[in-house]
Amino acid sequence: MSPDLLPRRRSHRLRRFRRFLPVLRPSAGRRLPRELRADRVSTLAGALPLGVEDPGFEILLRRIDSAPLLGGNQVVPFFSGDEAFAAMRQAVAHARREILLESYIFRDDGTGRRLFGELALAAGRGVSVRVLTDAVGSFSTAASFWRHMESRGIRVRIFHPLFSHIWYQPFRDHRKILVVDRETGFTGGMNIGEEYGSFRIAKRTARKIARKVAPRMPGQPLSTTWRDSNVQVTGPAAWEMATVFTEGWVRAGGRPLDLAPLPAAEADAPGARILVLDARYRRGHEEAAAVLTAIVAAARRAVWITNAYFAPGHRAIEVLGDAARRGVDVRLLLPGKTDFALARHAGHGYFSALLQRGVRIFEYEASVLHAKTLVADDLVSVIGSTNLDFRSFVFNAECNLVICDRAAAAACAGAFAADLERSTEILPADWEHRSLPHRAGDRLARLLAPVL
Repeated sequence: MSPDLLPRRRSHRLRRFRRFLPVLRPSAGRRLPRELRADRVSTLAGALPLGVEDPGFEILLRRIDSAPLLGGNQVVPFFSGDEAFAAMRQAVAHARREILLESYIFRDDGTGRRLFGELALAAGRGVSVRVLTDAVGSFSTAASFWRHMESRGIRVRIFHPLFSHIWYQPFRDHRKILVVDRETGFTGGMNIGEEYGSFRIAKRTARKIARKVAPRMPGQPLSTTWRDSNVQVTGPAAWEMATVFTEGWVRAGGRPLDLAPLPAAEADAPGARILVLDARYRRGHEEAAAVLTAIVAAARRAVWITNAYFAPGHRAIEVLGDAARRGVDVRLLLPGKTDFALARHAGHGYFSALLQRGVRIFEYEASVLHAKTLVADDLVSVIGSTNLDFRSFVFNAECNLVICDRAAAAACAGAFAADLERSTEILPADWEHRSLPHRAGDRLARLLAPVL
């Protein structure tokens, strides 16, 4: 036997029995090394010979976030609420042991009541069901709705109630997570509400959207539901999403979940490799910014970003502009219609700088755009809840999946291309001739961006 074979066999045995502990990463209070911070990491990412396809790319992401990329996952992206909610209800209907649902908004409307019905049936057959929602996001949902849930055996917690947690009101739980049996998980931009496409929304709202959109896109079919994205994962990433859920649940007064360690062998199985990129106040925001920066800096061909609330700051403008200058096809798809006009105008305050650097900008006109996705070089895709604004990178609890998988990236790229057909490109010459009131509104909104 070769003398160098024994160490490898011993290492293999150790690897075989190793476990990933259900510990949140990055940890609270961690200091990100200087070279890995968002203002420095572009140098390391840009030096990778093969960009996002380089073996060192995943190593760099692990160094930044201190979390593993878990393999063995199956990924199904959704780009309509009808499909996403149908898959979520089906997963709930087949739950055997546990359902964990965390949603910034959970409305008492057709969509919310239909999902509640499935949750109640699951609780009735002995499944442990926990629902966590945010006090501000679900402000319009009556307390009687939560009491009805609890009467059906569902445990409910409200994140940072408005009066009992007065000093914590800026800090919101913006995550959208569903985990079933710690085996199947969902996340993305979709809250639980009719506007995301599961049911026909109110006629008054539909008419309002149609009046706004029709003059800009004549002859195009109009959607009265919001355009958003979600993703279903089956595999080890769902286990880690359950760990993320525990953080908000405990913060809201719930008892900690008993999460068993994950065998390393499961995370080494074939399938999509996923980094669960989660953050909350004073944990993970710096790492999230650095990971997104590294993806853009490592890209060699294309970076296509869809985002609902875009007010990113000067550093992000430089990162995107640097990518465009080195020949990367950088495109931003942003809302042409929005539920928050001030945020849209704050994003407009950065358009001139982006256009001057070669970034192409499109505004989606067919309905309200609420998606938060990124796809780079037909390999890496990001789907989650994070907006490119101050609030998402300072105050909010967020959850995103960084997915290294060509099939998932192809699906995201296809959806992006389809969305461009219902969008208007912002051309530099036209943008510089916008009206003085528009310019003034953009400048004011940009100044207000940190408090939006």
